[in-house]
Amino acid sequence: NLILTDVDDNQAISEFLSRLQNAVSQPILIKGVQIKTTISIGVSFFPGDASNAEDLLQCADSAVHQAKDIGRNSFQFFSSEQHRQILSRYQMGNDLQQALVNNEFELYYQPKVCAQNRKTLGAEALLRWKHPTLGFVSPAEFIPLAEDIGLIDKIGHFVLCEAARKGAEWFQQGIEVPIAINVSAKQILDRNIAHRIINELNHEGLPHRLFSIELTETSFLHCLEETQATISTLREAGIEVAIDDFGTGFSSLSYIRNMALDVLKIDRSFLINIDSSDVDRKIVASIIQMSQVMGLKVVAEGIETEVQFELLRELNCDLIQGYLLARPMPAAEFLDWYMNQQE
Repeated sequence: NLILTDVDDNQAISEFLSRLQNAVSQPILIKGVQIKTTISIGVSFFPGDASNAEDLLQCADSAVHQAKDIGRNSFQFFSSEQHRQILSRYQMGNDLQQALVNNEFELYYQPKVCAQNRKTLGAEALLRWKHPTLGFVSPAEFIPLAEDIGLIDKIGHFVLCEAARKGAEWFQQGIEVPIAINVSAKQILDRNIAHRIINELNHEGLPHRLFSIELTETSFLHCLEETQATISTLREAGIEVAIDDFGTGFSSLSYIRNMALDVLKIDRSFLINIDSSDVDRKIVASIIQMSQVMGLKVVAEGIETEVQFELLRELNCDLIQGYLLARPMPAAEFLDWYMNQQE
């Protein structure tokens, strides 16, 4: 810990900290090996940020975390608002762990509909978390947090087991609904993930042809060979593999070709303006044509208007998802909706 006295000018403190970081970062030679270190620094003020030594150190520690979040080898002054965000995130992480114990997670199902005849050909299982006091928490908020704190494997296992169980339950009733689940980039790095999926389907008695996984583009950026091996194992077992949110990452045709995928899902950011943007329409048309050449089925997600739907139908898109057709719904509600379609 470093204490500065008689200094209340932020500019002077910043200049001092910059000189300190520069001094620390100078390379040193240890047994012929050049070593370079960096430091992240958090700054708090007495009495503005805290009125006692213990609280002052906690504020400085909070500022250190803020500095690390924006990039190493930096310094940050304590911010009460950012501190509240850190505390909120910490509390949310604790709540996530309790959510698994307290069965607060549930799968909702969003239909995938044929673009040519509007017949439902499958569903995507989407995780929902109903917090006991906050209500429904957006997956965009809690999924990244689950990945950061190491809970994504346990949550992903819940999704796999629940989707397989529900699919098998419907299958035993004579109702065949192909179900897709999302698998994160971190999950796919588990060398045993393919066998875990296969074993779970076998345990529940769900035919492999009624199950698929969706991977984001970032899944291909790390450990390419291992990911390719996992995909091959799944496809050999009859499980479809899709690339999700296509176009939002560092798309590479060679990745897609080498992975030998089954399905490509166009990200909704390309679809929102296809009824008004000639450029977006041409991009979507090119993606669909490219996918057909590579033997991939194409799913368009986030469709909200009839105009969008008709344009995609004319472009020979295979499947459509979106609020125009149906929102994600609990399993029982989805089954009623699906059965009503069959009448």
